[in-house]
Amino acid sequence: MSTLVVTAVAAERDAVAAACAPAGIDVLAVGAGPAAAAARTAAALSRAAADGHPYGLVVSAGIGGGFPPLAPVGSVVVASEIVAADLGSETPDGPEPFTSVADLGFGTTVHRPHGPLARTVAEAAGAALGPVLTVSTTTGTAERAALLARRHPGALAEAMEGFGVAEAAAVWGVPVLEVRSVSNPVGPRDRSAWRIAEALDALTAAFGRIVPVLDGWRDRVPGDV
Repeated sequence: MSTLVVTAVAAERDAVAAACAPAGIDVLAVGAGPAAAAARTAAALSRAAADGHPYGLVVSAGIGGGFPPLAPVGSVVVASEIVAADLGSETPDGPEPFTSVADLGFGTTVHRPHGPLARTVAEAAGAALGPVLTVSTTTGTAERAALLARRHPGALAEAMEGFGVAEAAAVWGVPVLEVRSVSNPVGPRDRSAWRIAEALDALTAAFGRIVPVLDGWRDRVPGDV
């Protein structure tokens, strides 16, 4: 079963492909944000199935913001949970001014990757394992960063595509992972603190260590999870 790695933008795609393409792993840039990620990942899964070569694993990958001190700039994280952190309704009721879609009874806000695979990938990459948040608007203030950290204890990072990728994978019954390298701290927007080039290099290095794990996963038979 083949593996599909999806990123938001071309720079992330190229960083991942530097490690994955020689191993025959497909890497696709699907656009920024959860909606574009869900739509284009679903389209890729549909095309592969129609061609008789369905994907057996989807990996959402790229750079993102890290919650200090758990995920410092330059580190790599692997999601134990892929969380839609701002999918819900603002409300004046209760201890938090927010109620998630799941708590409203309208759906899910968490996808959980295959646990043993996520742990093995994290170990291979030397990465932290924990929740990764998907947001439609990236955090730009200390107050927002503190609020997200309080709502999602142990959150390692935020990015914009993981939950969309996971939604598409769930529709097709395909396991999903999320791997991020950290380019900036979650909090006040300070472009001078961004380390995008370093994060892209870290992403390439991480996938160089992850590829053998993904190759082993591709040898499993369909349904053997």
